[in-house]
Amino acid sequence: MGHDHNYYVGDLMLRSAVERQFMAIGEALNQLSKLDSTLAGSIPELGRVVGFRNVLIHGYDAIEHLAVWRVIQSDLAPLRAKVHALLTALGDAP
Repeated sequence: MGHDHNYYVGDLMLRSAVERQFMAIGEALNQLSKLDSTLAGSIPELGRVVGFRNVLIHGYDAIEHLAVWRVIQSDLAPLRAKVHALLTALGDAP
């Protein structure tokens, strides 16, 4: 991402954009779980991602910026790799 935690916390527009993208990811995976539970089951983090989305959407006053930062730093790349591999296997990779 190119920024540190302090920059992230201090930039409302960046935080808002990141949170919005996490909401979209969580909603997409939530919809996948409704459409194809077998395929959704191949993403072990799906429940956590959907739960994270719910916190972002419904808990604006409880969002911990450090927790979001940790997700960016440690969880996003593995999830992206898993989804990309899944899309490749399905023949839909970008």
